[in-house]
Amino acid sequence: MRWIWIDKFLEFTSGQRAVALKNVTLAEEHLHDHFPGFPVMPECLMIEAMAQTAGILVGEARKFEEKVILAKIKKAVFHHYVRPGDTITIHAEMESIAPEAASTTGQIRRGDELIAEISLMFSHIDQNLAGKKFPEENFVFTDMFNSLLTGFIADNRTEPQG
Repeated sequence: MRWIWIDKFLEFTSGQRAVALKNVTLAEEHLHDHFPGFPVMPECLMIEAMAQTAGILVGEARKFEEKVILAKIKKAVFHHYVRPGDTITIHAEMESIAPEAASTTGQIRRGDELIAEISLMFSHIDQNLAGKKFPEENFVFTDMFNSLLTGFIADNRTEPQG
C-alpha cells in the first residue's frame, strides 16, 4: 500500500510553485500511537507530505518523463505540533532544476501560522551518474499520484468567455 499524505492541490504553477492541503483526522491509525493521550502528526510524515507535494512539482516540470526520488533533506525546522482536526497547507517552491536533480524549498502552515520550514533535494534517478538501470515503468508517479494533479486541473479548468 502506498500512502498519500496530501488530500488535494489548491494551487499549481508548473515549474514554479504548488500548494497542497492535508486534513489531519483521528481516522489515521498512526495518530493513535503517536503519542497516546496527545496525538500529533509525526514530523517525519510532514516531511513526506512536503516531499510528495514538491516531488510532484518537480516531476510535472519534466512532464513525468523521469523518476523523481527524494535524495536529501537540506533543512527541516518545526515550530508547532499538528493535531487531529487541523488542516495544514504545504507550500512548495522550485529553487532549481537540472537534468540530474532538483532543489525545492517550502513551508507547512496552519492558516497563517508557520508550522515547519522544509528544503529538499530530489534526484532524477534515470540520469544517475553511476549508470544504474531502473525499471522502465515510472514506479514513482503512479496513477494515484497523477490523479491528485489531474483532479486539480479538471476542477480549475475555466470555460472560454464569449
